[in-house]
Amino acid sequence: MDLATIIGIVLGFGAVFGGAVLEGVHIGALISPTSALIVLGGTFGAVFISFPLEVVIKGFKDVRIAIFPSKVDHEAVVKDIISYATKARRNGLISLEQEAQNAKDPFIKKGISLVVDGIDPQKLRETLEADIMAYEDHQKHSAEFYEAAGGYAPTIGIIGAVLGLIHVMANLSDPTKLGAGIAAAFVATIYGLMVANIICLPIGSKIKIRMKAEVLRRVMILEGLIAIQNGENPHFIEQKLKAFVGGDH
Repeated sequence: MDLATIIGIVLGFGAVFGGAVLEGVHIGALISPTSALIVLGGTFGAVFISFPLEVVIKGFKDVRIAIFPSKVDHEAVVKDIISYATKARRNGLISLEQEAQNAKDPFIKKGISLVVDGIDPQKLRETLEADIMAYEDHQKHSAEFYEAAGGYAPTIGIIGAVLGLIHVMANLSDPTKLGAGIAAAFVATIYGLMVANIICLPIGSKIKIRMKAEVLRRVMILEGLIAIQNGENPHFIEQKLKAFVGGDH
């Protein structure tokens, strides 16, 4: 579980509601199922219109990336590549065939298999780079999904506020209810801003960060396999790969 995400959500909502209480606002005044329905329904309705259904489904599924991310261990990639390089240097590239069969990561499995098959280094680079680009493009859609939702939510909140004000204006005959009615109308605006700035936009940013880490891991694997194919010294390969993650840290 990513504690930063959990802490951020709790801190964000806690600050808003806590600040309201400190200002003397009754917490019940901020609870409005109608406003929540307008903001959430309107926001995700707009997102459904903006994206194909498969992107929407994947977007909802990818919330887990922000809360339960898979660990991307760049140091482990360096160790694995050095192990492959040492073995290939001693016993030849064909000795990596067993490594390809044992690899659980489809990207590594594919890369090593191509190396063992003796594919041209340029073709190897083109093939693996195409895989990386496809992954990046596919994952980018989820980030764009939440960024779009973050853009729509405040506007939908304003629509909710206007609807509330219309209701207030329709009941001007009872001045005693005007203040409470106007206050309730603006709850939708608060909901829209919170959904955008505490949930949607941060989740979109977190997905992008996870995506960049995975892309870097794959680029390291690509460069490492090409270096192995070229017969480069394992120590040189190690230094080359460590440069991707800032040296020896």
